[in-house]
Amino acid sequence: MELDAGLAGKVAIVTGGSRGIGRAIVELLAAEGADVTFFFRDNADAARTVVATNRAAGRKVSSEQVDVRDSKACAAAVERVAEGKGRVDLLVNNAGIIRDNPLSAMDDDDVALVLETNVGGVFNVTRAVVPHMIMRRSGKIINLSSVAGEKGGRGQTNYAASKGAINAFTRSLAVELAPRKITVNGVAPGVIETEMSQAVRDLAGESVMSRILLRRYGKPEEIAHAVWFLASRYADYITGQIIAVDGGFKME
Repeated sequence: MELDAGLAGKVAIVTGGSRGIGRAIVELLAAEGADVTFFFRDNADAARTVVATNRAAGRKVSSEQVDVRDSKACAAAVERVAEGKGRVDLLVNNAGIIRDNPLSAMDDDDVALVLETNVGGVFNVTRAVVPHMIMRRSGKIINLSSVAGEKGGRGQTNYAASKGAINAFTRSLAVELAPRKITVNGVAPGVIETEMSQAVRDLAGESVMSRILLRRYGKPEEIAHAVWFLASRYADYITGQIIAVDGGFKME
């Protein structure tokens, strides 16, 4: 039986969509018939590949080069999408970075870049999108968090703080936007096989694997499936939730 997720014809924005989890989300939403525009910061080659590959498959995918730390650039990019497509139905805040280090060894940039990207970026893009959703009294916002937002990890105070903030942001915005028929949820990945997590996986090795009940790393597609569910009509009665997709990641 083929499920109709209700995504065909929807207009979606995905931040950080050129690689890893973001790319998997872009491709799944586009395969379901959504018209997807993804933001990327600096890897133009990767972005062109994503656009070309998906268009060759008959999917509607476009890209915008946007630094999510720049609120004016975010507002301008969102306006271009809204004007060109007529609306914005779905926002997936995926863009994020890591700068792991013990707290005593962190420099100012380690803290500022992570918070400005992972938290400031979500504020900047969401703030630009929300008026368009309010005007139509419909929409879905999905924020990518992390298990680090709830479970401690060495050398990740900056990243954990940023993802804990996203969890709080998600719940508060869900309360704020519920009267306007807009849902806000989060997906919290565990350790996923991406370029961003490669250094962590190489360094930690078996010590991380031993903390995952399913004894394997996750795949980007498995995170995309959770986003697909929250974006679909099957999640119309879900808001303010953070769904962990982590293979049963447990604390030490």
